[in-house]
Amino acid sequence: QVQLVESGGGLVQAGGSLRLSCAASGRTFSSYSMGWFRQAPGKEREFVASIIWSGDRTRYADSVKGRFTISRDNAMDIVYLQMNSLKAEDTAVYYCAAERRPWSWSSPSVADFGSWGQGTQVTVSS
Repeated sequence: QVQLVESGGGLVQAGGSLRLSCAASGRTFSSYSMGWFRQAPGKEREFVASIIWSGDRTRYADSVKGRFTISRDNAMDIVYLQMNSLKAEDTAVYYCAAERRPWSWSSPSVADFGSWGQGTQVTVSS
């Protein structure tokens, strides 16, 4: 099991930026594809972005394309989510997650991710 700890959330004005970090420990981080998800009050958890174990492929939800960038540092066991041009509708708890199996590049579904962090709150004021 991999342990994940997110950080970097906070309160920001619309149009601003935040960078989330997710530090991993426990399993071989570099063999797992990683993802970011978010959950707003009263809504289901939704996919935001994912990055393959090697770092050379990424996926994004349509709602964040062109504004968010996912990246990873396999030497430091960290995955990042750079969020620019933030909107009020980006307000949510953001979760970092690792895919269930190593060397896998699954569809961006909650069910394909087996390890989750505790989440970090992002609030965007309009």
